[in-house]
Amino acid sequence: MASSDLPTAVEALTLQTTSETSKFPNCFPSLNPVDIYREHIAQKLGEATGIDQEKIYSRLQWTSTLDKGDLVLPVAALQIKKKPQELCEELAAKFPESDLVLPPSCFGVHLQFFFRPERLTHTVIRRILKEKAAFGTNGNLGLKDPSDPSKGSKKMIVEFSSPNIAKPFHAGHLRSTIIGGFLANLHTVMGWDVIKMNYLGDWGKQYGLLANGFKRFGNEEELLKNPIGHLFDVYVKINAIVSEQDAPIKALKEQIKAKKEKNEDASELEKELAPLVDASEDEAARRYFKSMEDGDEAALALWRRFRDLSIKKYRETYARLNIDFDVYSGESQVKDESMKAAYDTLEKSGVAEKSDGAVIVDFTKHGAKKLGKAIIVRKDGTPLYLTRDIGAITERDEAYHFDKMIYVVAAQQDLHLAQLFKITELMGHKELANRCQHINFGMVRGMSTRKGTVKFLDDVLRDVADKMHEVMQKNEEKYKQIEDPKATADILGITSVMVQDMSGKRVNGYDFNLEAMTSFEGDTGPYLQYAHARLCSIIRKANLGAEDLDSANLDLLTETQAHDLVRLLSSWPDVLVNTMRTLEPTTIITYLFRMTHILSSGYDTLRVVGSEPEVLKARLALYASARQVLNNGMRVLGLSPVERM
Repeated sequence: MASSDLPTAVEALTLQTTSETSKFPNCFPSLNPVDIYREHIAQKLGEATGIDQEKIYSRLQWTSTLDKGDLVLPVAALQIKKKPQELCEELAAKFPESDLVLPPSCFGVHLQFFFRPERLTHTVIRRILKEKAAFGTNGNLGLKDPSDPSKGSKKMIVEFSSPNIAKPFHAGHLRSTIIGGFLANLHTVMGWDVIKMNYLGDWGKQYGLLANGFKRFGNEEELLKNPIGHLFDVYVKINAIVSEQDAPIKALKEQIKAKKEKNEDASELEKELAPLVDASEDEAARRYFKSMEDGDEAALALWRRFRDLSIKKYRETYARLNIDFDVYSGESQVKDESMKAAYDTLEKSGVAEKSDGAVIVDFTKHGAKKLGKAIIVRKDGTPLYLTRDIGAITERDEAYHFDKMIYVVAAQQDLHLAQLFKITELMGHKELANRCQHINFGMVRGMSTRKGTVKFLDDVLRDVADKMHEVMQKNEEKYKQIEDPKATADILGITSVMVQDMSGKRVNGYDFNLEAMTSFEGDTGPYLQYAHARLCSIIRKANLGAEDLDSANLDLLTETQAHDLVRLLSSWPDVLVNTMRTLEPTTIITYLFRMTHILSSGYDTLRVVGSEPEVLKARLALYASARQVLNNGMRVLGLSPVERM
C-alpha cells in the first residue's frame, strides 16, 4: 500500500492507494474496513440463496443510527417477486453462521446486519493506529481508469472565493472560500488532482475610478500597510463624487428624454449636458479604463500594483483559513481572442443575434425558455462578465484538460451559471459543459463587526477571536497552560465561523450569530475543538508510547460504549465516500458531532485514570484512534485541530 504526502495547506492530509482487486465494484477491503463486511455478506448471502452477489453488494446501505445496524439490505431493492416481509425473513433464516457478523434480523422490510464487535475492534483500531492521517482516504477513487493506474488521476478545477479587488471581502466570498476549500480537500483525499483557482474581479471601469481616485486621495504609506482597506476607502470617496456629479447629469438626461418624446428641440439641453459628462469622474474612469484596454503601460502598471498588493494581503487571510490557491486568475486574464472566437462561433452557428445594436442569445429559441435572454456584447462593443466567462471556460479546458470543473458561487448566480453552461453547449461544446458543475449556497444574514458595519473578513475574524479570548480567560487554570492564548483564540474563532457555516445544508442561508457560534454548549466549533483537546489531554497524561498502544490487549474493550465508538470509527471511510455524493460539508460535521456525543457519554465508564494497566492501554488505544479520526475529519473540513484550550 503506497502512501504519499500531498502538497496542500492542510497539513498531514495523506493519501493511500491499493493494487488489490475485488470482484465487486469500488470495493477496497484493505482501505475500508466496512468493505470487508460488505464483501463477506454479499458472498455468504449469495451462496446461501442463489441471488446474484453483485446485486446484493450494490444494494447494501449505510444506517443513519447505530441501533439500526451497521449495514442494512432493503430487500425490495433486490427486485425478487415475493412479498418483501416474507423474503426478508427467508433471507435472515438462510444466512449462515459467520465469524464476522451476528445472525441478521428483520426490521420491517430491511435485513439488518450487526458486526461482531471483537473482530471489528481489532481490525479498526489496529488500522487507524497504523495508517494515522491516511485512514479513510482512497486514492483509487480518483483514478481516470481504475483498471489501469498508470493513466493517472482525474483532474479537477475548483473555482472559489473570487473577491473583487478594492471591495470588501463579504459573507458571500467567505462562504465560497469555506465550501470551496472543503471540496478541494475532499477530492484530494479521494485521489483527484485538484487545482484551486481564485477568479478575481480585477477588470472593468471601476479600476479607472480607482486609479483616478488614488491620484486624488491615495497615500503610499497606507497602501503598503493595508492595501485592500485603503483602496476601499479611496473607492468610497471617489464614488461619493460620482454620485454628486451624477444627480444633475441624470436630471438633464430625463429632461432631454421628455423633450424628445414630445418631438421638441433638446439641443440646448444637450449642449449643457456635454461638458458635464465630459468633466465627470465617471467619464474620466471610462477613458482611463479604455487606455488600460488599449495597453497603456503606465495605466497597466498602476493597476498591476493594486492587484499584486491585494493578492499579497488576500494570501495572508486565506492562510488563516488553511487555504492556499494554486492559481490567481481573474477577468483581466481572459484573452480578447478567446472572447472573439466565442462571438464568431455563436454568430456563425446562428445562436447569437443582433438586438438594438447589442449581441444577444435568446435561449427561448434554443429550447431553454427559463433562461430568458442574455447580452453577449453591449451596444458600445464591450464584453460582459458572461462573455469573459465563456472565454475562460475554453481557455481552461485547453490549459488544464480537466475532467471536472466546479464553480462555488452563491445561489443568486444560478441563472448566470446556467446560461454560461447552455451557451458552452450551444457553441458545440456539450461534452465540456457536462464536465462543469455549479455548487451553490444560500446567503449569510447579519455578518457585521462589533462596530455594526459590514466590513472586511479580517475585522470579523478579529471580533470572533476577541470573543473566544474573553471566554478562555474565564478559566484561569487552563488559560495559564496554553502556550499562545491569542493564537489559540484566533484558531477557535475561525473554527466557530467555519463550523457555523458548514452545519446546515449549503443551499440554506443562516444568521451570523456571534454568541451562539462561540459557545461551548451544543454542536459548535469550540465544542468540536474541545473534544479534540480533551482526547489529546487524556493521551498526554497517560504518558505511553506508540509501542504500548500497538501491544494493547483490545479484547479488554468489552463495554457497549467502546463497541459503539469503534463501530462509528469504522464508518469514517464510508462517510468520505458518501460526502463525495452529497458534496455537503454537513455530512462530515454531523458524523464528527455523533462521535463527540458517544465520547462524552462514555468517559465515566471508560475511565483511564485509576484503571488496571492493561485496561488503561486498551482504552488509550481506543481514544488515540478516536482522536486520529476526529483530527482527519477536521482537516478535511479545513479546520486546525488544537491540542490545548
